[in-house]
Amino acid sequence: MAYITTTELAERPGAREIAQVASLQHQMVNDYALMDATLRGADRSNWSQEQQDTADLALARVLDAVNESAAVIDGFLVQRGYALPLQLTPTSTGKSLLTAWSRAITRYLLNQNRVMDASKDPVVRDYQDAMRMLGLLAQGKLSLGAGDPEAAAAVGSTDVRFAGDAPTFGRQQLRAFR
Repeated sequence: MAYITTTELAERPGAREIAQVASLQHQMVNDYALMDATLRGADRSNWSQEQQDTADLALARVLDAVNESAAVIDGFLVQRGYALPLQLTPTSTGKSLLTAWSRAITRYLLNQNRVMDASKDPVVRDYQDAMRMLGLLAQGKLSLGAGDPEAAAAVGSTDVRFAGDAPTFGRQQLRAFR
């Protein structure tokens, strides 16, 4: 199950970056509006069939990266004991975290041919952060938020109550000292 859609990728990082990194060197998608329409599933009748085919090839590479990122995330979720496919409400914190991590991993997979200093590259930094957080999730040190099915199961019955003697000096006993 994919944790991010191509529409969400069109929003951030955007069709321009996706077109640059997902296109093959000899078949670049030069029209970013076409890539945006392809990612969003919008009408592409204004472009030639050849341009649409080039955008479809780029979309196929994007979908491969999205599926690969979902497989990586699923591997960490299974380590923690989550039942797959994980169904979280779209507005939950957990869904937002999984979407952000999937975006970071997808961008990293699409940018593999990029030559840059890894310590200064935001794509690599985001990928490393996502992998570190997924590791913490698998170890049980991080929760997916309020809707986390494993967190609710782990909490169980930790209701603690304290009982003691009746108060020695209450309002009734100290009323005479006012």
